Amino acid sequence: MGFARAANVPVILVGDIDRGGVIASIVGTRAVIDPADAAMIHGFLVNKFRGDPALFDDGYRAIEARSGWRGYGVVPWLTDAARLPSEDAVILERRSALVDRRVTIACPITPRIANFDDLDPLRLEQGVALVMVPPGTPIPEADMIVLAGSKATIPDLAFLRAQGWDIDILAHHRRGKPVLGLCGGFQMLGRSIADPHGIEGAATTVAGLGLLDIDTVLTPTKTLERIEGIAKGARFEGYEMHMGATTGGDLNRPVGHRADGSAEGATSADGLVHGSYVHGLFGLAEQRAAWLARLGVDAVGPDHAASIDAALDAIAATLERHLDLDAMLDLAQRAG
Repeated sequence: MGFARAANVPVILVGDIDRGGVIASIVGTRAVIDPADAAMIHGFLVNKFRGDPALFDDGYRAIEARSGWRGYGVVPWLTDAARLPSEDAVILERRSALVDRRVTIACPITPRIANFDDLDPLRLEQGVALVMVPPGTPIPEADMIVLAGSKATIPDLAFLRAQGWDIDILAHHRRGKPVLGLCGGFQMLGRSIADPHGIEGAATTVAGLGLLDIDTVLTPTKTLERIEGIAKGARFEGYEMHMGATTGGDLNRPVGHRADGSAEGATSADGLVHGSYVHGLFGLAEQRAAWLARLGVDAVGPDHAASIDAALDAIAATLERHLDLDAMLDLAQRAG
């Protein structure tokens, strides 16, 4: 609201009916909000309504009468929203229903896990059960383990060890099953991670999981660029976003090559352990198929970007049907 007042931007209040008490929530907000803030609010929306929105007509009119704000519509429950990438790790706290799939891919949830939407494309595959493993739970027997990115690699590696997940990962590898590390997860798989500049805390050097012949030194300079190329004989697209320089013998067995011909990633001598700095590695269907073929699964899902675009189109069409968009646009134009 401070921004709205400073920039003179009109506000529409959104009430979440799925939580219950939406009438009291919106009307109560009108009753207690600072008058200067209330002056910026021009109306309300009701969000996440399950069923026929017409069933809420009386409640909708009651909010208008008691708040003095006009309504701009009732948004139904958007099932297509589940196909969009999650904005934060809150979604990981929700337990997934157990499903019967051909293969299981497990990913432990560390406190500073980042870019875990790298794994969302796997959810498009009917033959894959993606299991996000919460703290306090051992990594289950899986066909592949993926270590996702991290906002702070060294603290997350310490947490991984405190959970005993390092033991699970090493046992998984001894059984001859593949492990993939993405970005921070890639760094964890090496021999060591050094932080001489104290980027993540006190300056230190820690031992990695030792599954890749690489060493990483964290540096103040962040790599941030889009990337594309060929890996496992298939095209990939994505981006790099990481701090640190990685060296070592396993880089001579790259996961793939960028479009400029430079090597990307590392592979262990036994071919079971891979590390990559590419976020979005599984996004293209052909690249995802190359990884899943090794697990005995035929990939049938679409490119992840196409799936997101289709979801956005479906959501936009629903909003167009249920919201007074002309009035909302008029409000924005008058304010400008």
